[in-house]
Parts: sequence; structure tokens; C-alpha cells
Amino acid sequence: MKLVCRVPGRVARFTAARGKSSAGKSARGKSARGKSAGVKSAAVTAAVLVAVAVGASGCGAPAGQAASTATSGAPTGTVTVLAAASLTEPLTELARAYERAHPGVTVRTSFGSSTTLAQQVAQGAPADLVAFAGTTAVAQLPAKDRDPARSRVIARNTLEVATPPANPGRVAGLQDLARSDVAVVLCVASAPCGKAADALFSATRIVPHVVSREVDVKATLAKVRLGEVDAAVVYHSDVVSAGDAVHGVPVSGPGQQVLTYPLIQLSDSAAARGFADYVVGATGRAALGRHGFLSP
Repeated sequence: MKLVCRVPGRVARFTAARGKSSAGKSARGKSARGKSAGVKSAAVTAAVLVAVAVGASGCGAPAGQAASTATSGAPTGTVTVLAAASLTEPLTELARAYERAHPGVTVRTSFGSSTTLAQQVAQGAPADLVAFAGTTAVAQLPAKDRDPARSRVIARNTLEVATPPANPGRVAGLQDLARSDVAVVLCVASAPCGKAADALFSATRIVPHVVSREVDVKATLAKVRLGEVDAAVVYHSDVVSAGDAVHGVPVSGPGQQVLTYPLIQLSDSAAARGFADYVVGATGRAALGRHGFLSP
């Protein structure tokens, strides 16, 4: 009898010895044949026992497969995240940290104006998660993605004036942005940072000396970092993330705007759920806090 055990890279064969009777030797007769049959039976039994033992240790799943099955609950796959430009630093940091903790997951991030991102999702752009600055852009999402049960608030943000480090325009407060010798840049009116800035100036009845409006908050801040303007109205988090590259002038008073940041899950993948939980959890909140965001 031959038992074949197939394992990756080899085939183990177990052959039960066929005891050969000494039929050619007439002197042994029936007694010799009986002894040969006994030896054959013992050999078969031993071979079967060896085959079973080897099968239990090596003939089953390939090495490592059992462990993989045991840990099959761990998330795997790619998570595509579309997020507001102001979330660039904390979400990039969290994505890399999550990938290190979950080797089977890749987190792809793309940042831009919340309004633009909502339009992309509505037009069918692939995404598992989307995070907005403010809640206005949510209305642009398809109806199935506007379910409140799929949305969680991850942070809040406020406005702040950013100037070059040396503050050449001598900006001390919001009212200085109305001076004709102070060049001011804002986000476009359709972007959340632009809407918030417009609401701020409307509430304070200040007319800023605006020389440019940019597509999102990072493009707006870039004008300040390059020294092309004297001031910009951006988010507090952007001033914090920029560090010594800019100087921040706090905005106070009743006109201050507070934006809520919702994180919306668009797909039901385990990897997307896992990363969303990570961002909402203690690690995510700590990272957001380090970059100047307020707790939800």
C-alpha cells in the first residue's frame, strides 16, 4: 500500500513493505508464509501510523497558513481617503502609523477643498472615507452617503490670521486687514475656509484689502509662506502645523467661526472601518490636537 502526502516543494511517500514470501524455497512451506504475512501486516500498520502523524504535522495547510487563518480577522486591503486640505498633516501622520500597525493595509490619502471633494464623490470618484472642513459640503454627497449613522465628528477648528514670520504689515488684529497697505489673501468663497472668512468679516463689518483668493487653505497659506502677501485668514490648525514658517494673530470676538469636521464612511470594508475607528479614537484625537485642532 502507498500513501502520498503532498506538501509544498515535496511529496512524501510511504510504502508498506510487501513482505516477500519465500515461495521459491519449498522448505519453509505454510509456516514461512504465515510468518511473512505477519511481518507484512505489521509493516502496513506502521506505515499508516507514520502517514497519519506526518499528515497531522505537515500534510495539512502549508506552513504559516494556519496562523494566517487564525489572524484572518485583521483588516487588509487599500483604504482611499479624501480629506479637507487642512487635515493634510494629521491624517498623513495617522495613515502612516496605521499602516505600520496593520501591515496588510494601505491608506491612500488625497487632500483638497471640501467642496471639490464632495463633487468628486458625487461624480463617482472611488473613496472609502471622506472628511470635510465644516458640514456644508455634506449636502453635495449622494443621498446614500448622507446617512448620519455613517458620519462621526473628529475635530473642530477656528480661524486665525497668518502673516510672514517678521509680520512686515504690522498686523495686530483683524481690523488691520482693512488697511490699503496690507495685502490680504483668502480662500475662494466656495471653499469652507472662504465661506468662514466671509462670515467673519460680515459679522465684524470689516472690509479686508483682498488681493487674491485661492482654491483651498493650503494654497492660501502658501502665499504667506512665500512672502507674496502680508496676511491670510486660515485655520488655527494651519498656523500650528506651519510652525516657525508663519506668525499667527488670533481672532477673537463674536464673529469667530467654529467649523465641525465630519468623517463619513462611504464603504463597508473592514479596513475602512478600522482606520475610521483609529482616527476617531484616542490616537487620532491626540494627533489632531498636536496639529491645532480642537476636540469634537
